[in-house]
Amino acid sequence: MAPKDDLSTDPPCHSRACAIQDCLAKNSYNEAKCRSQVDALYECCNRFYERFGDDAQSASCPKPNLLRLKMKQRAEEVGSK
Repeated sequence: MAPKDDLSTDPPCHSRACAIQDCLAKNSYNEAKCRSQVDALYECCNRFYERFGDDAQSASCPKPNLLRLKMKQRAEEVGSK
């Protein structure tokens, strides 16, 4: 699914959340092997909040403040490697 289409699903970003679950199941729940899927969900959710505001809700997305914290932490992890 194209990134622009992720926001039109119900709930928004749902396919990205499902991709994480599929990846985890295939990789014995090793999140390190599913990093790209997690990043894709976070990017989708970030676009969701940018478009609809921080009061918007999607069952597939963490709350905006938690999302931004997680994205910052992941960026710092990549920068320290």
